This record gives sequence, structure tokens and C-alpha cells, in this order.
Amino acid sequence: MNGRRESGAYLLGNHRPDGSREISEFVFYDDIDPAALATGIVTIRQTALPRLWEFCRSRGLGVVADVHVHPHGYGQSDSDQANPVIPRVGHLALILPNFARGRPLPGSIGMYEFLGAGRWASHSAEGTRFFKLEGR
Repeated sequence: MNGRRESGAYLLGNHRPDGSREISEFVFYDDIDPAALATGIVTIRQTALPRLWEFCRSRGLGVVADVHVHPHGYGQSDSDQANPVIPRVGHLALILPNFARGRPLPGSIGMYEFLGAGRWASHSAEGTRFFKLEGR
């Protein structure tokens, strides 16, 4: 959003047999939930998720992660921790710092795995050991 407010997207693709995930497409939060960015921070209404599932079904894809931007660092906010975009154990949430200006790469982005019951595991320090970019 031009470096003025948070925005984000669902990352769509497939889970591979080896447990890795392949991202092949994305859809912006506000394409699924028009009110998602109305407050200036990401707030996804659970009532919008059926639209996301239909979007995925129509493409033969699943949600493999989500990504959103923060104005400064890549740490999770209290709101991020309390309100996972996809409240399923194993869901990955990526946070890009500085409204994604520059070229954030693994090791300089937040990578968090939802463990359920409000708990998260941070994989941010693992960099490319956790998140590999194909062709690199």
C-alpha cells in the first residue's frame, strides 16, 4: 500500500510429499475480505474464509502460508500472535519488514509457524535453512 499501511496476501500452492511447500500463486487479503485492511492493520474476518477456500478449489491449490508487511521490523505483533490469518496448526506466517521495501530475503524476514492455542514457533533465524528460494 505504498509504504503507508500494512497489507498482505495468502500464498497458494501445494504441499510436497517431502513436507516442503511450493508457492505458485497468491491472492491479496482484501480480495478475499474487502474489510481486511480497513483499520490500517491486517484483520481477517473468519466469515471471509469460505471465499478463500472457494478461490483455492477453483485453482486446485491450497494455502501454504501467508505474508504481510510491517512498517519496521519483522517481529510478530501482539495482534499477529492472537489472530492467526489461518488458525490451523502448522500454518506459516511470513512478515516482511519496512513495508517490503528493498529486497527482503530469508534471514531478514519473520517466519513463524502456528502451533495452536496461541503459541508460535519462530523460524526467522534459520533463514534459508527453513525457507529456500528455488533457483538460488
